[in-house]
Parts: sequence; C-alpha cells; structure tokens
Amino acid sequence: MSPLTSDVIKFGAFVVTNQVFHLTPLSYALVNLKPLLPGHVLVSPRRPVPRIHDLSAAEVQDLFLTVQRVSRTIERVFDASALNIAIQDGQDAGQSVPHVHAHIIPRKKQDLPRPDAVYEMMESEDGHLARHLTKRDEADEKRGTFPAVDADEDRKPRSDEDMNKEAEWLAEEMAKDTDKEA
Repeated sequence: MSPLTSDVIKFGAFVVTNQVFHLTPLSYALVNLKPLLPGHVLVSPRRPVPRIHDLSAAEVQDLFLTVQRVSRTIERVFDASALNIAIQDGQDAGQSVPHVHAHIIPRKKQDLPRPDAVYEMMESEDGHLARHLTKRDEADEKRGTFPAVDADEDRKPRSDEDMNKEAEWLAEEMAKDTDKEA
C-alpha cells in the first residue's frame, strides 16, 4: 500500500505508517497487529503523548471526532450491531504503549461467551500491544517482514502485507463514508 502520507507515523516508538487508514491534521486510525476480534482498530493522536490530560483541547476534539467517524465505518463494514470503545489511560490502567489510543472493537451478538469478556482480553497478554509490536520489529530485523509467533498462541500477529491490505480497504471504505457526509 502506498501510505496516505509521506510523513512517518509513529505509535509510541513504533513506525506504523503502512497500517494507517485514516488521517486528520491531529489524529490517525490504524489497523491492529493482533486484533482481539475482526475489525479491531486503534485511533490515536498524531502527537505521541502518554495520557489524555497531555492532549490540547483541539487534539481531544479531533481524537473523539475521529473515533466517531471511524466507528461508523467499522460498524458498517464489519456488519456489527455494537462497538466497544475503550481507552486505557496510563500503565496502571493496562496501557502498554505510552501513546494515547482508543480501541474500536466491532461486536455482534454472541461473538464472545460474555459481552464484557473483551475487557479481560484487553488486560491479558493478548492485549499487550507494546510486546507484540516489539516482537514484530525484532523479527523483522532477524527474518525479514514476518513477525515472531509463539507456537502456543491462538491469536497470531498478522503480516505487514495483511495489515496493508486491510488498511487500504478501510481507507477506501472511509472515503465512501466521507463522500456520503459531503
């Protein structure tokens, strides 16, 4: 995928430019390396700050308007009936990458044993974004473009190619929704 921008987009210390599918002047949306459920994406401010209280008023407004806009598209394209939208604000709240980000997770009836099970997933090893991104970057250095995968994990990190394809598709879908709004 050709990036939406020539700027390097970082999520904390990690370069995620090719995972980005929506940009605003102050925020971006990206596909997830290890989604908890299909369609699980993140929205983050462009400026890498660890906590919500570190954001300017303009950044807060843009972040939440971007969450709202991305949510509409994600719900539509993943045929969801609901969404989990969550922010872990600080390490003690489970934030594993010190860069404000909102999780948008499309939900369907009975997609998990309990509707609130997604929060346990976010708090588990599976939800530790920094660890997965670090493993991906280390694997890229050692073996090329594919991330390291623990043999006993059910959820495997996706390849850069898979994430790029999803980002390109979601960028097209976001454009369709933007055209409808105009």
